[in-house]
Amino acid sequence: MSIIDWGMDIAVAAIRLLPPEPAHHLTVELMARFGFFLPGPAKDDPRLKVSVLGLDFPNPLGVAAGFDKDCRAYKGMLKLGLGHVESGTVTPLPQPGNPQPRMYRLPEDGAIINRMGFNNRGIDAAAARLARRKAGRGIVAINIGANKTSTDRIADYRKGFEKLAPLADFVVANVSSPNTPGLRGLQGKDELTALLATLVEARGAAKKPILLKIAPDLDAHALDDIAAVVLASGIDGMVVTNTTVDRPATLKSRYAAESGGLSGKPLMEPSTRVLAEVRRRVGKKLVLIGVGGVTTGEDAYRKIRAGASLVQLYTAMVYQGGSLVPKIKRDLLKCLERDGFASVAEAVGKDVD
Repeated sequence: MSIIDWGMDIAVAAIRLLPPEPAHHLTVELMARFGFFLPGPAKDDPRLKVSVLGLDFPNPLGVAAGFDKDCRAYKGMLKLGLGHVESGTVTPLPQPGNPQPRMYRLPEDGAIINRMGFNNRGIDAAAARLARRKAGRGIVAINIGANKTSTDRIADYRKGFEKLAPLADFVVANVSSPNTPGLRGLQGKDELTALLATLVEARGAAKKPILLKIAPDLDAHALDDIAAVVLASGIDGMVVTNTTVDRPATLKSRYAAESGGLSGKPLMEPSTRVLAEVRRRVGKKLVLIGVGGVTTGEDAYRKIRAGASLVQLYTAMVYQGGSLVPKIKRDLLKCLERDGFASVAEAVGKDVD
């Protein structure tokens, strides 16, 4: 561990003495103001390179949406050695989100529960920040959603796409947050068909990659419908999965019964299971991003073998800090070497195909 990694982990431990949401805001503020001045990581081992969505990712790791809600800290996050950053979720109009308190740490479980409710400053503020990006300075995706009070949620996604897609490397439509009432209804067959048709029409000939983020709380019939709709739509991939509303009996924390989405270690098994089920349905026709419960290189490797070309994390960094990123990459390389793979790409889907 370098002295910079050590210092960052000390800072993370100190920040974690604050309540969860103030700690989150302070972390984003520090990364937004000072993260860009970090020296950055060493060049990645070429075995970690992943070429999908018309982009060359230096490694498969990214930070999931929810951390950098307003596109403020992506430059600093990339300096941690991540291969990409997914900012958002951003809605057309600014909104405060749900009443506080709305975020809870479950340290005994390596988990977090949140019911933030798409708190963000809106697409205009996000667009202003993304417009200042310099070409070639890392891969940044934008995650779009609908306002809580919207009377036409599909129109909200179109507004977000039209405003932000030209400024990002790929776009993720989030229809799976459990914290906006009724939003997960957009995962239904008819609603999803209409939404994806609207987004494909909005991108026109630009061919900006579009991905759909789904929930882990889906049965086989729902996965059948979603896979069929997505394959027919012409979009490029799926992010699997968002947080869960399920509460495993193994949870120990006194906050286990709080409402909202559960993320972290308890999500690893169910999200990876859904990832594998999606891979079985879509094969190699779509790019899949695996999210949920990744805390080690072995976890990331399991996502890859279950069908993910890219892997995202968030909750584990709350507890382990920025030094987790190079550690996962080192351990991922060991996994590839152990099983005789010359690259990440060779391992994608090997447990399913």
